[in-house]
Amino acid sequence: MEVATRFSRIALEVHATVARVTLHNPPLNVIDIPMMEELAQALAEIEANHQVTTIVISGSHKAFSVGVDVAAHTPDKVQGMLDKFHGVIRALVASKKVSIAAVHGHCLGGGAELAMVCDLVYTSDLATWGFPEIKLGCYPPVAVTALAALVGQKHAADLVLTGRTITGKEAVNIGLANAVVPEIDLEHTVENAVQHLAQLSPAALAITKKAIYAWDSIHFDKGLARAEKIYLEDLMKTEDAQEGINAFLQKRPPEWKGR
Repeated sequence: MEVATRFSRIALEVHATVARVTLHNPPLNVIDIPMMEELAQALAEIEANHQVTTIVISGSHKAFSVGVDVAAHTPDKVQGMLDKFHGVIRALVASKKVSIAAVHGHCLGGGAELAMVCDLVYTSDLATWGFPEIKLGCYPPVAVTALAALVGQKHAADLVLTGRTITGKEAVNIGLANAVVPEIDLEHTVENAVQHLAQLSPAALAITKKAIYAWDSIHFDKGLARAEKIYLEDLMKTEDAQEGINAFLQKRPPEWKGR
């Protein structure tokens, strides 16, 4: 097994045909700019490794991830943050490897976006899923682009517009995850999936994955670009978006102006 120790925000282990990426920014694995850069580097290395056919993404400690660092949403940082985070999302979506998300604890915002674009998603029954960005006066660009294709328009609107959280069981019921299992069984369930995939043709898996998403990928690329444009040119120019972010950072209730 090859273990990459040069990363500080993630851990990367490569063993035979499997690459394991663990988010490691305790206690809740906030996705900050350094983590985005490390994820991008790790995914590029994995993609270039022809022995690897499967990527497993999980979180260390108490959570998968509570999402992107709110401090990176300020006007001076937001465009760079979106470029880096969506670069990771695009790399994962375009990867020829089969990706598996193993979700436990909190899986929120950008963390939930990272998990939802994986090919297979296994969740603990104790996991908490959600897209709480609306509570900050913002929205999750990847989710507004791709969530409806997974769970349907009404479920997507419910989650994104209310910012409410759901259990691992509800995530499976609406199509956000493949299976829900007791947390103690999560690692075993993921390992079973990995072992099953290891018996299949790497070439066939890569080409079949490309075919599965042939239609969706066209809309995803255009949709995400449009969601980014609206985010930067419309949303971030509102007083409410800036108020929501500032209120969170200052640990106080937001005072919405409606503009």
